[in-house]
Amino acid sequence: MNAAGRRLDRLRPSASQLRRMGALAAVVGSVIAISGLFAERSLRARELDRAHSQLEARARLVRELVRGVDFVPAEMPRLDALADRAAEAAQARITLIAADGRVLGDSDVPFDRLAGVEGHGARPEVRAALAGETGSDARRSATVGRRLLYVAIPAQDPAGGAIRVADDLPHLEAAIADLRRMLAVAGAAGLAASLLLTYAVSWLTLRPLRELRGFTQALAAGNLDYRIPRRFRDELGGISRSIRDLAEQLRERVADATRGKERLRAVLDGMVEGVLVVDEHHTIVLANDRVAAFYGARGPLQGRSVLGALRDADLDELLGESQRSDDPVGRTLEVPHPKHRTLRVQAARFPAAPAPRLGTVAVLHDVTALARLETMRRDFVANASHELRTPLAAIRGFTEMLLGEGPIGEQQRRSHLAVIDRHARRLSALVDDLLELSRIESGELPLELQAVDVPALAAGLLRDCEARLRAKNLDAASEASGAAIAWADPQAVWQILSNLLDNAIKYTQAGGRIRIRVDEDGQRVSVAVEDDGTGIPERDLGRIFERFYRVDRARSRALGGTGLGLSIVKHLVQSQGGEISVESELGRGTLFRFSVPRSASPSGRLTD
Repeated sequence: MNAAGRRLDRLRPSASQLRRMGALAAVVGSVIAISGLFAERSLRARELDRAHSQLEARARLVRELVRGVDFVPAEMPRLDALADRAAEAAQARITLIAADGRVLGDSDVPFDRLAGVEGHGARPEVRAALAGETGSDARRSATVGRRLLYVAIPAQDPAGGAIRVADDLPHLEAAIADLRRMLAVAGAAGLAASLLLTYAVSWLTLRPLRELRGFTQALAAGNLDYRIPRRFRDELGGISRSIRDLAEQLRERVADATRGKERLRAVLDGMVEGVLVVDEHHTIVLANDRVAAFYGARGPLQGRSVLGALRDADLDELLGESQRSDDPVGRTLEVPHPKHRTLRVQAARFPAAPAPRLGTVAVLHDVTALARLETMRRDFVANASHELRTPLAAIRGFTEMLLGEGPIGEQQRRSHLAVIDRHARRLSALVDDLLELSRIESGELPLELQAVDVPALAAGLLRDCEARLRAKNLDAASEASGAAIAWADPQAVWQILSNLLDNAIKYTQAGGRIRIRVDEDGQRVSVAVEDDGTGIPERDLGRIFERFYRVDRARSRALGGTGLGLSIVKHLVQSQGGEISVESELGRGTLFRFSVPRSASPSGRLTD
């Protein structure tokens, strides 16, 4: 709304003003109506008196005019002529009446019709005049068909009679109508003036109340920056100052509460733990962003039930158990969706006993990584123990046989020593792989990053394995598109390719095919090692990079594997900022693909 609109809105009368203006208008209208009624009646009476006096005076003049003429039927022509002349002079109707009520002359009735005019002796004003008094009446004339005011006086004739003068009442009514119009105009002007005065007075009177109302409405709406002017010094001004002071205190307290709430929200949202506060009905009062992230919940959680918002019956049961107990309750929960997590939940009621329970606060720790590490640790211990047990048992058994008391032949002795040596070598290789994997995972393995010619390294590795390839009649080759210079550790890249190629040779049947493809892809060098060997079952694809995991354990051991090669490959790729993946189909071969950053140098030199 623009400034002009706001000014018009402030000037628009309020409901209170309209009520006051309406009440005053009713009072003023009533006063004007009553005053006008009395004024009209008074004017009407005064005008009638004035008209009566004027008509009586005219009647006396007519009586002087007809003095000496007898009011008898024989004088009718003369009396009628006198009535006509008197009417012209008096500007009124003149009627001359005999003592018996017979009309002897009338200015408004032609002479030839006078005989047909009924007697006027019964008329009120005539009856009074014939009785020697002045009479008057106002009515509609049956003779002339108009409303007239009649005044009759006794004639001076010895035989009696009456002289009647009449004038039209519309003259009087017109005067009264003019007065009525003037009263109406004056009343309307007075009413308008009173309304304007009422509006002005009420607007000035209600102005501080309107400002106080606007102020309180702003406070109710949360607008604590609203201000009211300090212009009033009366009682309303005192109330205004008190409310203003109250608003200042409220503003400061709300600001403090807001800052505290923001600090609490910042602390809660910055925590790696989830914080959940519920009331006694398990309705969420407070929850930070981590709780929503743990359960993949959308929308605000406040005001919703735990089951409705998080859909975790175990958590709801834990909160209920905490409400029934005075001691903290802890439990480990598994959250399957949207991502499998392991949460350690600690819940406690608040406030502490013996105060009545208001709700429960729970802290949710994401221990998924710890649980995974614990599982890996258990698996590692179990797998390492299993892998170490076989060579150790063989070495111990054959050593006991050699140390036995019975004689043993040279050939048998050499056979036993060969078995001991083979298992010792396997045990040594296993320990070496474990130590190397430990150094890679801990970041202790030094990496010397430099430009590496990956196609040349792949070709050299194939040459080193030429005897093994020829022994199994395998068709192996490397392909490269572009220079494919990587920024990596040459020894690490050689070890990655060596392990992948070694697995391809082991698990590809005689006469099979192996390909190494090196490509440049934007900022990375991609290497793929593909064979058409036995392949990997789909259920095992997600675990082949785990320590000691073997698809076919018996065959892997027979081929001399330790079960750590692919795990070492994965960690070497990741330690150089690369990625590795596998695709395979049982009986149709396997494709390993890894990538490392590309070198900015246009050429690389293989470092042996």
